[in-house]
Amino acid sequence: MAYRETANVKARKAAQRDHLLRSAEQLVREGGFANLTMQTLAAEAGVGVGTLYRYFDNKAVLAAEVFRVATEREVAAVAQAMEHTGSFSERLSHVLQVFVQRAQAAPRLAWSLIAEPVDPAVDAERLAYRQRYAELYQQLLSDGVSQGVLPIQDTAISAAALVGAIAEALVGPLSDPLPKANLAKSLSQFCLRAVGISPAQAQLIEQQQTA
Repeated sequence: MAYRETANVKARKAAQRDHLLRSAEQLVREGGFANLTMQTLAAEAGVGVGTLYRYFDNKAVLAAEVFRVATEREVAAVAQAMEHTGSFSERLSHVLQVFVQRAQAAPRLAWSLIAEPVDPAVDAERLAYRQRYAELYQQLLSDGVSQGVLPIQDTAISAAALVGAIAEALVGPLSDPLPKANLAKSLSQFCLRAVGISPAQAQLIEQQQTA
C-alpha cells in the first residue's frame, strides 16, 4: 500500500520549506546571492545540509526560488501601487515612490534582485519578472494615452525602456554617484519626459480635463 502523507506532515514540510526560504533570503539581504550557499543556509536555518537537499536539488534551484519569492512580493507591491487614485502623473509618482522606498529600505536585496551577476537559473527568473514589471508599466502608460495625457506611442517599447532606466538609476553600476534624496521625484520627472510630456504639461492637461 502506497504511503500517503497526512495533512500534518504536509503542513510541517511546508512550514520547514518556508523557514528555509526566509533564512535564505536573509542571507541574500546581508550579502547577495554570492552569500547564499547550502552550507551557510544550513547554519543560518539550524539544520543539516542533508535536510536542504530534501527541499532543493541544488543551490541553483534554491537561489531561483528565493529570487522568485522575493520578486513576486515586489511585483505585487508595484501592482497595488498602480491602483492608486489620482491623475496619471500622480499615479506614476506614487508607483515610483513605492518602488524606490522599498529598494532603499533593503538596498542589498534590491541590488541582488536587479543587478547582481547571478546563475543562469536566477537570470532566467529575472528576465521573466522584468517582463512582469514592463507589463504593469505598459498598462499605466496605456491609461495615459487613452486619457489624452500622453501622446500616442508604442507603450510596450516605452514601458520596457522605463523599466531599464529605473533599474539603472536605482541600483545599476551608474547609481552610486547619484543623489538619493528626491530620487523618486526625479525619476517621475524623467519618466514623464521620456514618454513625451513634461510634468507641468501633464498637470495642465489633467486640470483641463477635470475642469
